[in-house]
Amino acid sequence: MTEAVVVAAIKSAIALFAVLTAFAYTTLLERRLLARFQLRVGPNRVGPWGLLQPLADGIKLIFKEDFRPTGADAVVYLAAPLISVAAALFVYAVIPIGPPAHLFGREVTLYIANVNVAVLIVLAASSVGVYGVILGGWSSDSKYSLIGGLRSSAQVLSYELTLGLAVLGVILAAGSLSLVDIVNAQAGGRWFVWRQPLAFILFVIAAFAETNRAPFDLPESEQELTGGFQTEYGGFKFAMFYVAEYIGVITMSALVTTLFLGGWRGPVLPPVLWFLVKVFALVCFFIWVRATLPRVRYDHLMALGWKILVPAGLLNVAGTACAIVYGGVQ
Repeated sequence: MTEAVVVAAIKSAIALFAVLTAFAYTTLLERRLLARFQLRVGPNRVGPWGLLQPLADGIKLIFKEDFRPTGADAVVYLAAPLISVAAALFVYAVIPIGPPAHLFGREVTLYIANVNVAVLIVLAASSVGVYGVILGGWSSDSKYSLIGGLRSSAQVLSYELTLGLAVLGVILAAGSLSLVDIVNAQAGGRWFVWRQPLAFILFVIAAFAETNRAPFDLPESEQELTGGFQTEYGGFKFAMFYVAEYIGVITMSALVTTLFLGGWRGPVLPPVLWFLVKVFALVCFFIWVRATLPRVRYDHLMALGWKILVPAGLLNVAGTACAIVYGGVQ
């Protein structure tokens, strides 16, 4: 028992370090890619090839003035960014990044926990994350922040349903809620992106809305709401919301990889490298979409979710169930 706890703690520490490092360099990757898209140079002054820019940004934010609005709820105002970050990090406990490896004469699984309801844990953590945004907007004692928080609640409610329906098709095809079993069900190149193409499209669209990324970044619409739910935040607390957002992008990329792209499975390359390559490509796709598409109108966002994506998700679940029951197809 003690040994299992120690191993889980070591895995958790490694995962935490890896994800936070990936977050830091995702910000740099986005700035460099956006610069290339816009025919600019991008940050390249701090360290060789600009690789120390994330460190400089972190130091700057730590030493910025830490203020709180006079009418803000002190406890909730501080807790909101912590909730967002904790919910974003929690998902990595159940994401497998490779097959079992042999280290120091023993077999080590490349995931923290193989939970038989891992998909439910992922959806629950995603739902909890929005509380940080809502509470941050409410506790700031600002109308702009409050409206941003309310927008986020409506947006996440709408697209969480689409996300769940997309995952449900994969669960029916794999016959399991475990992410490890879902990856194993895609052995031999039978990725769910080929068997569940509609679910893949729905999941990717919902992932943009869930992470508040362009073109669905309505909760922080600066043209209308100054800065949305984070208007009254500054310094390191402001940075924590961005930590949650960028970790969310990496998380959604890892989930798309696990659910639809075979996870760590692939030819020639080592399994862990395959997983990282797929996640990296999807993160670049998130950035590419941000540089390409303008922000949609809020009523269009809601109409897309309820009038198109949710019915399409229901049709996909019904079609998948009929194919399994009556056609023997998985």
